[in-house]
Amino acid sequence: MPNLKYCEKISNAFGPSGHEHEVADTISELLNGFSVKRDGMQNVYAALPQNNGRPLVMLDAHLDEVGFMIQSVLSNGLLKLVPLGGWVEHNIPAHLFVIRNNRGELVRAVSTSKPPHFMTNAEKSAGLSLDDIFLDAGVCSAADAAELGLEPGLVAVPDVQFSYSEKTGLMLGKAFDCRLGCAGLVDAMERLKDEPLQVDVAAAFSTQEEVGLRGAKITAEHLRPRLAICLEGTPADDTFTPADQAQGALKKGVQIRYRDASMVAHPGLIAFARQIAQKAGIPHQMAVRTGGGTNGGSIHLAAGGILTLVLGIPVRYAHTHYGYAAACDMDAAVNLACAILQSLTPEIVEQLNPSL
Repeated sequence: MPNLKYCEKISNAFGPSGHEHEVADTISELLNGFSVKRDGMQNVYAALPQNNGRPLVMLDAHLDEVGFMIQSVLSNGLLKLVPLGGWVEHNIPAHLFVIRNNRGELVRAVSTSKPPHFMTNAEKSAGLSLDDIFLDAGVCSAADAAELGLEPGLVAVPDVQFSYSEKTGLMLGKAFDCRLGCAGLVDAMERLKDEPLQVDVAAAFSTQEEVGLRGAKITAEHLRPRLAICLEGTPADDTFTPADQAQGALKKGVQIRYRDASMVAHPGLIAFARQIAQKAGIPHQMAVRTGGGTNGGSIHLAAGGILTLVLGIPVRYAHTHYGYAAACDMDAAVNLACAILQSLTPEIVEQLNPSL
């Protein structure tokens, strides 16, 4: 069973792209004792205590969640938005958000669009655009919004609290892409801190993944590892894909990603990961994705080339307000990451990624 307290605390934290400070604080507190450092982008680094100059493997997850930035305040008090990360417009309206105001307080608001009673037939048949969607903080003028401390440049995230059902074994919450990966990295570091590994391990919690894999460019260049393992909350496809085609199904195990729009995985590293999973009896599923991307897209191209493995925790309804994920899948992802690190030797690292 994964550490649900980690999942809850990290999922609930406020932190859209570029504003990950609260999440970074949370991670730093949970990793107290792991030589935690933070750079100017709020990327968080932690190292196992037994690191001593052996080949370095980087564990990766990203801190940020999809959200919005206020672009302007209209005269009627509605807030015009710019997305931070990928949203589909028809998923946005009629949900609660929280905005961090200019005093640091959280202000609740409703995402809204024109009611159907006032729409023309053409408007009803047309798709929504972001220009049609606003946040309504329950005010009637720009002056009222200013009284609440609302102004351009502030950011908002979905107003959702984590929960877990023992009956179903599913977690429900926001930002599972990639807060579950972050919780998994914290869990893995705790599990490995006293293990006699043959490689060094550092965890990097990066920022601004949802707006272009930006933080991982910095973490990979800073650490310059020989190998990297990304834990990611990956989109589940079991609610709309035939069972024989689904590659991100809940309760089917960790997802080993062969390809997406940002990276083609190294076949030797994939084969090694599958061999470890099969030997350890860790449930897993293989994913060949035509779209999407992860921090692996930045990491594998950094520092002269870093072999990168993406392990996914399937999440239903990623990039919306709410996500479902199975605790057993998260457990499988952490178990596989740990088993890989326990099996790596300097010779295997050299074989997979030869020194030049």
